[in-house]
Amino acid sequence: MLTHITINNFTLVEHLDLDLKRGMTAITGETGTGKSILLDALAMTLGERADADRVRYGAQRADITATFSLDDLPKAQEWLINNDLNHADECLLKRTITTEGRSRSFINAQPATLQQVRALGELLIDIHSQHAHQSLLLKTTHQRLLDEYAQHQPLLKEVSELYQKWQTLQKEFITLRDNAAEMQAKYQLLHYQVEELDQLNVEPGEIEQLEEEQILLTRAESILYSSQQLADTCNNDEHGLQQRLQQALRLLSDMETKGTSLRNAEQLLNHALIHIEEAYHEIRHQMDTTALNPERLQEVSERLSACYNTARKHHIRPEELIDKHKQLNNELSKMPSEHEHLSILEEKAEQAAAHFHKKASSLSKKRHKAAQKLTKAVNQQLSTLSMNNANVQISLCTDIQSPTANGIDQIEFLISTNPGHPHKPLGKIASGGELSRISLAIQVATAQTSKVATLVFDEVDVGIGGSTADVVGQLLANLGSNSQVLCVTHLAQVASKAHQHWQVSKYSQSNQTASTITELNQQCKIEEIARMISGSELSKQSLAHARLMLEETAD
Repeated sequence: MLTHITINNFTLVEHLDLDLKRGMTAITGETGTGKSILLDALAMTLGERADADRVRYGAQRADITATFSLDDLPKAQEWLINNDLNHADECLLKRTITTEGRSRSFINAQPATLQQVRALGELLIDIHSQHAHQSLLLKTTHQRLLDEYAQHQPLLKEVSELYQKWQTLQKEFITLRDNAAEMQAKYQLLHYQVEELDQLNVEPGEIEQLEEEQILLTRAESILYSSQQLADTCNNDEHGLQQRLQQALRLLSDMETKGTSLRNAEQLLNHALIHIEEAYHEIRHQMDTTALNPERLQEVSERLSACYNTARKHHIRPEELIDKHKQLNNELSKMPSEHEHLSILEEKAEQAAAHFHKKASSLSKKRHKAAQKLTKAVNQQLSTLSMNNANVQISLCTDIQSPTANGIDQIEFLISTNPGHPHKPLGKIASGGELSRISLAIQVATAQTSKVATLVFDEVDVGIGGSTADVVGQLLANLGSNSQVLCVTHLAQVASKAHQHWQVSKYSQSNQTASTITELNQQCKIEEIARMISGSELSKQSLAHARLMLEETAD
């Protein structure tokens, strides 16, 4: 519910603070005073297009702040929470407009886009006027009104959830299906690579062993020649190192007296002899194990060449072939499961679609039944509003080929204002005043189920009078008993039914014209209603008539 509005430097208003209450509030005033200023200001806070001309002459910017109570607006609370804009049990919408035409919007003191403001505004207030943005011209409003009237919200929520689930599965399936050719090519490549590595069958440590063996085989002749020379140097009949060391040790052994240095020398020569003997045996072992084998050399070289070529294909080192083999094997093992997943996903998407269409069809049947009842109720209200020739029809076009989160129905309110004429969309046939009265008829018919807390009607009484004006006033008052109703009117019959009455007036100060809004007490109500009856000149008769109208309303 709208609880407070502050307006600064907007059109003719310099400063205005208004506290609003539940029930019906009538807004009246003489022609040209700016009775729609409040509605225009509200429209600005709800995302209406900004215009620099809206800034009061002489001011730099206009500021409008609207405060809403969220006690009876769970959807608005949920929206604020989901957008990280929650602020206890109240919501503050603010709009600033500069003379340069720039504007900024705020939700609970945080900057917001116009799209966000408009989305939230639809959950806070419903303006039925001649503004271009009024919700009754939107098909989404038609669907919402019908579903709220028939109390379809639980089923609609289920349909929406099923639709989202179906679309998610369908998107996954299409993505996977469209990539099938790419997946097949990848599978064939992986299969070839794994098969090649299977045939190569590199063993752990094999590359290192082959490289070492290749070196030995390549240098076998040189190694044998050099090893023979080494062996001869170590052990020769007369001139080998072993023989010379043994001769030196015999000389030391034959010496009768040896000092410390000679004893140390003897010990070192003994150690040297042992090392020479061990080296000789290692050299002989190398000579025994080294053979000239061209066939084996060719075999080893070909094996290494195959490993090197395969490693180059994968841009890795030969030592990494075993790990690469494992990796590709793992990827290949997963490929068949992905093909199987495509079939499973397709089946799940089909099942989700069938479940959605089943629930959507059930919702569609309920909507058709509810549409007949709502059509009858709205047309009855139109008759009481002096629109006997008008006939509303709710069009439901069921199209299973174009489903949405709201089901399979395209819902639109159509109207014919003259007998025999075809029904057409509201915005193409109904005039501003007719559209407001149609809105009133629909709101009255759906008042018990509608979730809108604040309803605004601008000039709903255009073109009517007499008993019909009384009916309009009573209908608005009835709406006000369950919600908040703001109504701009020029008829005394309507204003007299209001729970609160505001008067818009214009005055001049310092060579500038300004408008203000004042809440009227009982005596001022009588005088304002008398003025609306007789004009600017009040008479005893008009005052008495006004007093009588208010007394009848009180009764």
